[in-house]
Amino acid sequence: MPAKSKSQQKAAGAALSAKRGDMNKGDLKGPSREMEKSMSEKELEDMASGKRKGKPDHKSGS
Repeated sequence: MPAKSKSQQKAAGAALSAKRGDMNKGDLKGPSREMEKSMSEKELEDMASGKRKGKPDHKSGS
């Protein structure tokens, strides 16, 4: 499932980096910390990949 916003995509990228061991898991905050715990590496890869152009900065609440 691809990310619906730029911020979601960035959080998934940070969580993926921590899951792979490229960064310290303790450095994660907020949504990226929850994503790292609850999603598989494949799910994070799918969410973090793709183009950012045309995506909103943040997902709307509706």
